[in-house]
Amino acid sequence: MTPDIHKRVLETANEAVARGDVDGFLEYCTEDTLWEFIGDRTLRGKDEVREWMESTYLQPPRNEVQTMIAEGDSLVAVGRITTIDGNVETTSAYCDVWTLREGKLAALRAFVV
Repeated sequence: MTPDIHKRVLETANEAVARGDVDGFLEYCTEDTLWEFIGDRTLRGKDEVREWMESTYLQPPRNEVQTMIAEGDSLVAVGRITTIDGNVETTSAYCDVWTLREGKLAALRAFVV
């Protein structure tokens, strides 16, 4: 797959998150997707990712991807995300390093500040 296709996969998956469509997002993930939040936790498989997203994104987050770089099967996204819990908004900067397999998001290494 080309770097542009990898970027489009993540952009389309992120659009689902912005709509609050967790299952729509997960369609772009492999069944065995592995998410490592550096220094925090690791999620294994769609079920764990779904549970985390549903408990973390009580309202759809606002995500601003500032930079995307793709090469081979890797895609790096740098940006800011704002989550909303009741009246509390939390904005974090992040660098997500994705690995894609057969056009789907197979692994994530997330550096969040």
